[in-house]
Amino acid sequence: MSHHREPVTAIGAPAAIGPYVHAVSAKGMLYCSGQIPLHPETGEIVGASAAEQVGRCLENLQAVCAAAGATLADAVKITVYLRDMDDFTAVNEVYSSFFEKDPPARVALAVVGLPRDVRVELDAIVSLPD
Repeated sequence: MSHHREPVTAIGAPAAIGPYVHAVSAKGMLYCSGQIPLHPETGEIVGASAAEQVGRCLENLQAVCAAAGATLADAVKITVYLRDMDDFTAVNEVYSSFFEKDPPARVALAVVGLPRDVRVELDAIVSLPD
């Protein structure tokens, strides 16, 4: 990587299951790769429902943010990928508990499939603290 982009590896997040890093920091921003609901130590899928899974995804994103010196509260945009849009309301309930005030911008969309056949995946763009 060049000097203006730095890879970020988070010890508390599950290992990447492909050719990517947890995140890349550049010019004061952190671009987080998608997180699926994998337990960081076992690599096993956590939860059967989308509501259970989104909590693990957000915890994984928190670990990635922490590795770069930020918090999830520093997120400026999160994208939520849902295997079934019928899970939207249940996911929102859990999601809102992580952002009780000043939530980031967000996109939620349904997709045909996700890695390891999970129900939800999240990625984030985070503003790094000065």
